Amino acid sequence: MNAHNELFPVIDPTQRRRLANAIRFLAIDGVEAATCGHPGAPMGMADIAEVLWRNHMHHNPANPHWPDRDRFVLSNGHGSMLIYALLHLTGYDLPIGELKRFRQLHSKTPGHPEVGYTPGVETTTGPLGQGLANAVGMALAEHLLARKFNQPGHEIVNHHTYVFLGDGCLMEGISHEVCSLAGTLKLNKLIAYYDDNGISIDGHVEHWFTDNTALRFQSYGWNVIGPIDGHDALAVERATAEAKTCGDKPTLIICRTTIGWGSPNKAGSHDAHGSALGASEAEATRRALGWEYAPFEIPQDIYDAWNAKPHGAKLEADWNQRFAAYAKAHPALAAEYKRRMAGDLPANWAETVKALYARARAVTAPTATRKSSQIALETLVPALPGMFGGSADLTGSNLTAVKDSKPWAQAKSGEVVNYLSYGVREFGMAAMMSGMALHMGFLPYGGTFLMFSDYSRNAVRMSALMKQRVVHVFSHDSIGLGEDGPTHQAVEQAPSLRLIPNLDVWRPGDVLETAVAWRCAVERMTGPSALLLSRQNVMSSPHPEGAEAHIARGGYILAEASGKPQVVLIGTGSEVEIALMAQKLLEAAGVAARVVSMPCTAAFDRQDEAYRNTVLPLFVPRVAVEAAQPDFWRKYVGLSGGVVGIATFGESAPASDLYKHFKITPEHTADVAQAVLRMHAARHESEDGNVVRSMN
Repeated sequence: MNAHNELFPVIDPTQRRRLANAIRFLAIDGVEAATCGHPGAPMGMADIAEVLWRNHMHHNPANPHWPDRDRFVLSNGHGSMLIYALLHLTGYDLPIGELKRFRQLHSKTPGHPEVGYTPGVETTTGPLGQGLANAVGMALAEHLLARKFNQPGHEIVNHHTYVFLGDGCLMEGISHEVCSLAGTLKLNKLIAYYDDNGISIDGHVEHWFTDNTALRFQSYGWNVIGPIDGHDALAVERATAEAKTCGDKPTLIICRTTIGWGSPNKAGSHDAHGSALGASEAEATRRALGWEYAPFEIPQDIYDAWNAKPHGAKLEADWNQRFAAYAKAHPALAAEYKRRMAGDLPANWAETVKALYARARAVTAPTATRKSSQIALETLVPALPGMFGGSADLTGSNLTAVKDSKPWAQAKSGEVVNYLSYGVREFGMAAMMSGMALHMGFLPYGGTFLMFSDYSRNAVRMSALMKQRVVHVFSHDSIGLGEDGPTHQAVEQAPSLRLIPNLDVWRPGDVLETAVAWRCAVERMTGPSALLLSRQNVMSSPHPEGAEAHIARGGYILAEASGKPQVVLIGTGSEVEIALMAQKLLEAAGVAARVVSMPCTAAFDRQDEAYRNTVLPLFVPRVAVEAAQPDFWRKYVGLSGGVVGIATFGESAPASDLYKHFKITPEHTADVAQAVLRMHAARHESEDGNVVRSMN
């Protein structure tokens, strides 16, 4: 047995079942109180949870953020009362009153586990399969940190990532993406428990899920244990011990369970899956299991047996002692480890930013913003240990690798790695990046085409929901990619990504704007960023000294009108240069036009009203130009303004031909501006006439 059992000795099976039943009835009572929820999974997995959390989990309830704790992920997050019961029983700051408020507004026990709401919850789960993907990212982070920081005689990174998952997680395609990669990467500190209960919402899964899961995971390169009886604590104990000594493979433990175990009339059926048992069945379950306590009542002896605080404090104290010895022997490494796990930027960050901007300003030739991004990364990657890059099989197109990138595929055993080719796994990559960020120690970024953000979209949304510092790099951002045609040409993706709350979407227009976008993404601690980058070259705009501060505000005056502006042209990305050329055409026609570059609408919207009105003055007509679905821009130009965009799918042709075909040109932009001005003038003339008539 491991050291954990010294404080949690083996107890007789009857007592173990009582401890597991405490989980079951907290889940039953919480769901009954809310009149909704999922009691079946907690009831079915309670015996597995008792073994893992009492005999194997290394954690400290008094400090949920102790760096070397084991990570636990409930991928089948609908069974959230399972983790809430575990956190409450083991001593986290989750009092019984919060369990009574399950699924209520502002409680610490939301319907699905949410990181940041509940102490001890490591990630937000609910969209099935993504918790598993986050766990793979966490296991990767542990492996990489150990590779970097552990030294002979000093092991400061050594923990496991445990994940509970169900049939739904394995049916979702993301499970294939990440589990295949986890096996290839040999993430042997990852241990997954599959709740093989044969039930999903629609009923018995044998009618739609007949995979041979064991063979599937063996083919991935996993160690597979089972099937075992998930209600036999000794079988779970033996399987877990074996998994922790299995060599260089992740492990899947297949646990045959009965959903809603203990319910006389609903166990083993989908009736126990997604709704409360009902008062009469809850009472019948109490009688069947000999649970003599009122709802939410837990006897003191059970609390005492579950209490993990003393052992957790000892585990952390022992680690602190080891870390102190490590810091004495390797002070620079210890300081860097603490910085990275805190998420802080290096002390010389200001100097790095200066170098970043100087490098960008030195580029004057037309440059694709995907190349501008690589130019920025040439400065950032060596200056920011902890940046971890990658691409979904598109490194040469996304340009996410630089001279200081150290790819996994080329590294020898034990060498430090900061770049991973994820293979064609956009969804899995995005979710794994969130897992790495949640683990702490890394600032992950990963690239694919903007078109394929549709594959990864829900993981992008989850990174925003969880407020994680992740950078999604999306190149080939419009019809400007050209000949690959409409299957690869992003049209609606830019505006749709902007609709995700807490996601900063940057579509920079040149090298300097790209550098600023990267700086803002790195400095942003409260959410992810998406960089939308062009395949085609774009002109570098003339930026005065200090323009970087204005760019960082998301929207700014790039080129002022020759006089008082009569119209404002708003451009983003590769269309900024179109707005600038349209400005010249309008000026030649006697129209004073201001050009506003708006690389990040979310950042612009966070500015104070005075600044926004300075950039976009009230009552001055506006025209936006972007090679994307145009409706988004109505929030800035209004119904009477103009938008030059593309409301259809693209075509296969060279980029220059496509821009002409779809009339995303300086000439058409100037024509739209003239039409808007005529409409504006006619409306004012009509209004003036009405005023005169009313005076008469």
